Order: sequence, then C-alpha cells, then structure tokens
Amino acid sequence: MIASETLVTYMWILLAVYAAVILFFVVRGARKNKDIQDYAVGNIGFPAWVVGLSLAASMTSAATFIINPGFIALYGISGVISFALVLPIAAFISLIVFTKGFARQGKAVKATTMAQWIGKRYESKNYAIFFAFVALLLMTFIVLINVGLTQVISKSLNAEPFYVLMGITTFVFGYMMFGGANSMVYTNTIQAIIMCIVALILIGSGAEYFTEGIDGFMQKLNAIDPNLTKPTNPSSFLFRDYFEIIVTQIVIGVAIVCQPHIITKSLLLKDSTKVNIYLISGISFMIIFFLVVIVGLYARISFPDFTVNGTTLKMDEIIPTYVVTKFSVGVGLVIVVGLISAGLSTLESLIQSLSITITSDIINPLFNDKFIKNTISINKAVIVVLGIVSFLLSWNQIKNPDISVAIFAQNGVYAYFAAAFVPVLFGTFLKNVSTRSVFIASITAIMVHFGIYYGRITPYMQEPVNNPGVSAAIGIVTSLIVGYVFYKLDETKQRGHTRLDS
Repeated sequence: MIASETLVTYMWILLAVYAAVILFFVVRGARKNKDIQDYAVGNIGFPAWVVGLSLAASMTSAATFIINPGFIALYGISGVISFALVLPIAAFISLIVFTKGFARQGKAVKATTMAQWIGKRYESKNYAIFFAFVALLLMTFIVLINVGLTQVISKSLNAEPFYVLMGITTFVFGYMMFGGANSMVYTNTIQAIIMCIVALILIGSGAEYFTEGIDGFMQKLNAIDPNLTKPTNPSSFLFRDYFEIIVTQIVIGVAIVCQPHIITKSLLLKDSTKVNIYLISGISFMIIFFLVVIVGLYARISFPDFTVNGTTLKMDEIIPTYVVTKFSVGVGLVIVVGLISAGLSTLESLIQSLSITITSDIINPLFNDKFIKNTISINKAVIVVLGIVSFLLSWNQIKNPDISVAIFAQNGVYAYFAAAFVPVLFGTFLKNVSTRSVFIASITAIMVHFGIYYGRITPYMQEPVNNPGVSAAIGIVTSLIVGYVFYKLDETKQRGHTRLDS
C-alpha cells in the first residue's frame, strides 16, 4: 500500500467529479451529432486556438507523462536529449509543413479519416481498404494508454490493477460510443489546460535537487550510475549512440505526425486561414508537455535502486509511484488528474479515429455499403469490440511487459506511420503521383520495419529487447527511396505516352 488513506478517499471523490464533468461535455457534444460525418470531424465552429489545444492533448499522451519518463529514470540524460529535444523539434517542423498542405487537400477531397484521404487522393478503393487494415496497428497505442492509466489510478487508490483496467475500459469506451469530435474538442481543451498545470508542477518538483546548481544535480545522478549523465548510454537499448538518439529520432519525429488522430485534427478547422493560430497554440503547449520527461531524473534520485517498501518497481510503475510518494494529498490529486487527462485525451482521439476507420473504411466497403444507414449503430458496436480486445491485450502487458508496454506500442504505431509517411508526403506536395509508387512504398515500410525488428537484422537488434525506432527509421527511409524511384519511373512512362499520343 503506497497511497495514504486520505489520498485514497479524496481520489475516489475526485474521480467521480472528473467523470461527471466528462459525461456532461459528452452529452452536450453528442446532441449535435446527426451522422458519422459529425462524429468524425464535428459540426461546431471551434476557435482555432481551442483546436490547437485539442491537438496538443492528443499528440502528447500517457506515453509523454507516464511511460517515457520511466525510460529517463532508467537511462538518464541520453534519453532527455532524445525524447525532450530531438524528437519534438523534428515533430514540430514536420507538423507545420504537413498541416498546411494536408488541410488544403483534406478540404478538397472531403475526407474524414486517414484511409479515406489516401483512397480519394489516389483514387483507389483498394489502397483505402489496405490503409484501414494497417490502422488496426494503432490498437497497440490504445494498450499503452490503458496500461499507463491503470498504473496511475491503481497506485492512487491502492486498488487491484485488473478492476481499475476494467473500470477505465468500460467508462471511456462507453462514453466514446456517443461523443465524437464535438465533445472531444471540449474535453481535450479542459484536459490540455490541466495537463499544462500538472506539467509545470512536475517539472518544478525536482527543485530541491538543484540546490547546488546543475553540476550538483549531475553529481547526484553520477553517483547512482555514471551512464546516467553521459550523452549516450551504452548500457541501454534505446540510447546507445548518436544514430539512435539523433538520426533515428529525427526520422521518427518527422513521420510521427502522420497518425490519424494528429494530422486529421486540422480538418476540425472550419476556417483554414486560421491554421497559424492552431499551430502556435498546439506547439506552445506541447513544448511544456515534452519537457515532463525530465521528471524521470528526479524519480531516479528518489528511488536509486527502484525499490519502495522492499518491492522492486517495474518501469511503467516508476512515475505513478513518484507522484504518490512525493507530493502532499492536495497536489497529488491535481497531478493524478493531470496524468489521467494526458491519457484520456489521446485515448479518446484513438478510439474515435480507429472506430470510424473500421466502420467507414472496412465494414461499409466490404459489404457494399449495405449498412450505410446504420453506420452510427455499427460504429458503436465496433467500439464495444475494440474495448474488449484492448482490455485483453492491456492486461497481458500489465502482467508480462517487455521492460515496458512502450516497446509493444512503438512496434505497432511506428509501423503505421512508416507506411503512411510516403503517401501523405507525396499526396500533399507532389502532383500526378501514381498509386503504384505509394502503395509499394507503404508495403516496403512495413516489411522492412518488421523484417529488421523480428529478423534481428543490424547490430542494433541483438538484445533481448530492441529499439523499434531503429527498424522503423530504416523502413521509412527505404520506403521513401523506393517510392520516389517508382514515382520517377511512372512519371517518365507517362511523359512517353503523352509524346506518342501527340
């Protein structure tokens, strides 16, 4: 039992209030849903800065606040460089570049999902269905968030993780059957503001460790393990050299925005001229959110050997335990709500985008739109199935993690956006792109990523647990080269036909 009885009592009350607030906004948003289009991209003209907050809340999740700081606790400064500097900078630049083009194209092709955008942009139903099936890999991200939320809430309530996970799944998947984009922007905005307050509290929570300046702080880490203060950490499996820390993270950061719950967020803007306000709002909050990983360093100084009350902590338990043991009841409650908000904001976006993709881009096309009039009802049934599958996978990850649920999630999510990168890039910035070139590029990305990871190819894949970022980065670069070669070949062939016809 880590949490005090007082914290447990107040936590139950706070969770009840939090749930009531969410349900209020879900009902408010659901009333405006007339069809699946409204569920997908909403029909309320939200201010651009509010949509930006929704973006920030969706793009930074339980991984940013709960899971990734655990890696920093294990491996130190090398992880901070990777997760708090290189990845965010690459992602922000990519987000700015992609959003402007994608928003224009999105309006032009009238798309509500990533698979639809790709299918309409390349005029290929087969490619759209292929991408809808690839989107099922995003289930791994849902599992990561489920696990992160379960760890935080179970530690705060001294409750069994099994029942906490069941409660989270029932509640979140339950209300997402009705809410959709309208209610999600409301809830995401509140969540982003809470997350910002909590992020600042967490970042400032290690002030006592800096009484002797940064040098004194580094000496504390160095005394625990000299590898914690080095820019690379040869003892880790994620931050061994600059290729993993910088090159891999730049490629991943650039491609990471090609996830449906991130890039399609711009389609919520009813006025595309407000895209700059949307981006400034979102990125400003995300800068603060990404810095939360440094809390992992504070946690390591607090638990040098990762034991509390004689129990050794798993990696995913480090930050929840730090929060419960470090703060007073009042502050602890605020932080736990912030961590829950970090998880729910992305979880809502994933459930929404994945359920619509399955309903609109897999079930309807495969059954020749036989159920098109019952799309909303089918979407609810899909969410129920997603909830059951995610519960089973999440419980398995809680009981038998490969160091962290993050590795499981990264493998799936990285495969998805590796496949999406070339079609989104080419579709946004190039003209007359053949379907063949991008289809081959997507298949190449997935095959190279999984081939390298599970085939243990390259020196980076020789550990018991390996870095999915390396295999995904190689897959992305390979698919870009392959896609561009086929694009040029098809362009040349097209020119030849044009000359012959003339």
